[in-house]
Amino acid sequence: MLVFDAHLDLAWNAIDWNRDLRLPVSEIRRREQEAGLTDKGRGNNTVSLPELRRGRVAVVIATLLARLLRIGAIPAIQRYASMEAAHGAAYGQLAYYRALERQGHLRWIKDAATLQRHIQAWEASDDGTEPIGFILSMEGADPVLRPEEVEEWYQAGLRIIGPAHYGPSPYALGHDQVGGLLPQGPALLREMQRVGMILDVTHLSDRCFDEALDIYGGPILASHHNCRSLVPNPRQLTDDQIKRIVARGGVIGAALDTWMMVPNWIRGETDPVRAGANLEKIVDHFDHICQLAGSARHCAIGSDLDGGFGREQSPYDLDTIADLQKLPELLQRRGYRDEAIRGIMYQNWVRFFTEAWS
Repeated sequence: MLVFDAHLDLAWNAIDWNRDLRLPVSEIRRREQEAGLTDKGRGNNTVSLPELRRGRVAVVIATLLARLLRIGAIPAIQRYASMEAAHGAAYGQLAYYRALERQGHLRWIKDAATLQRHIQAWEASDDGTEPIGFILSMEGADPVLRPEEVEEWYQAGLRIIGPAHYGPSPYALGHDQVGGLLPQGPALLREMQRVGMILDVTHLSDRCFDEALDIYGGPILASHHNCRSLVPNPRQLTDDQIKRIVARGGVIGAALDTWMMVPNWIRGETDPVRAGANLEKIVDHFDHICQLAGSARHCAIGSDLDGGFGREQSPYDLDTIADLQKLPELLQRRGYRDEAIRGIMYQNWVRFFTEAWS
């Protein structure tokens, strides 16, 4: 079955982590282990282009991730001392996607017609030779120097912006903060709506979430989010937030970062096996969203695999991203019908973008 994964930090992995994503996962692991790299996530990555193809991952939302340096923040993610530097880094990541597109590894999806043709090509082919489709997103709006620049980014191929990440961004506060949009936040949202840029509510603080939905009238999604009622943490969506996304026709991508899948996880200490963090747990989050929504039309996948972690913080029954193919059987065991399973695996995202771009 095809897969649509709504959140992968491919360029960040390739550039900041210096990984050649054209190689098999096993080779990337071997190189990092032989180089003596022992930091979190090193030598146990889960994503590469060959593994995406093996797992029938036909489309991904691929990110630009270039955050401002914050005191006490995660250095590997938030490292740029100025918005201008973040701006330049994001354009460097964009150039990486362009290079892979020119080589035939990726197909850039910017409109509904291209998406439909791409899905049809993958559905008709099983030899793994089709390019992997990608929709370009920006996680944290730090590289956008001013709201008026949104149109420039749109013309460059960007289709989604999540205004915040961890901590404060220039326009909004992240989920680990308390407060609302910053002074330029409303202008950013209005400009996004004007040019047709989709809003990703992932990582927004609770108040920013409410304010953003009140201001922005265009299509919304939550690219990689789980349920706060199952794992109590501001990083997760409350039931009311899930209902608001559903009411707006949005889709929520479940994340496979285990600290978001099971409660009481301590990053760097908790072991996935002892915590019972297997793929069955993400089906719990799928099911909770489906029960709140009254259907399976609003939940999907946004794995965030290799998002600053590796197998040490992934479900213990997942070795690489190709193991997303285990999900249909787990959903079937829960009583989900084939149509609903296809929706969760890829068709819900296809429908969302087709409608958003129509």
